[in-house]
Amino acid sequence: MKQHRLAAAVALVSLVLAGCDSQTSVELKTPAQKASYGIGLNMGKSLAQEGMDDLDSKAVAQGIEDAVGKKEQKLKDEELVEAFAALQKRAEERMAKMSEESAAAGKKFLEDNAKKAGVTTTASGLQYEVIKKADGPQPKPTDVVTVHYTGTLTNGTVFDSSVERGSPIDLPVSGVIPGWVEGLQLMHVGEKYKLYIPSELAYGAQSPSPAIPANSVLVFELELLAIKDPAKQEDAAK
Repeated sequence: MKQHRLAAAVALVSLVLAGCDSQTSVELKTPAQKASYGIGLNMGKSLAQEGMDDLDSKAVAQGIEDAVGKKEQKLKDEELVEAFAALQKRAEERMAKMSEESAAAGKKFLEDNAKKAGVTTTASGLQYEVIKKADGPQPKPTDVVTVHYTGTLTNGTVFDSSVERGSPIDLPVSGVIPGWVEGLQLMHVGEKYKLYIPSELAYGAQSPSPAIPANSVLVFELELLAIKDPAKQEDAAK
């Protein structure tokens, strides 16, 4: 199945490459042309992220040309299957190495961060520091809360931010990643915390998006704005 997906991805990229001899010959005027470029751009980025950024564009174009022209293919199916398998294996090895490096870097970051003044480490490994204190109520696992947040990687790269969007969000305390579930219940309404979440309390070895590599430690500035009134929630649902 993975080989088929890889083959489809290569074929789609080749559709974009086949019709143009150079960058300057491509017209991007009509909606179809623009969409075609977007498909090729997105697929190219995807292939590059999977470690396949050294594909031979001329060979890709030759393959599509042979197929469209109904010419005899230059490689046997067995050779193609073997080639796809080799690329897939290389991509998996690359991702495994990146995952190991990310896990090691995250462990080192948390070890160093735990030594900083104002940082508290809980039994689960969650680390936090209080940026702004308040005396409001604390949420329970069954509550829905209103929060503002900015999420970054340990290098400061922002991957998500309600602050940047200018709109806080409502979410169930028990319906988020474990690091948030624990962190929210430590907070009082009106407080702002900085959470340092180990990968095992976030997404672990899974990468939820290209912006968050596997085994990433996530850093959130999280402000608890309100606990939603259950009665009002029931009324709104009616």
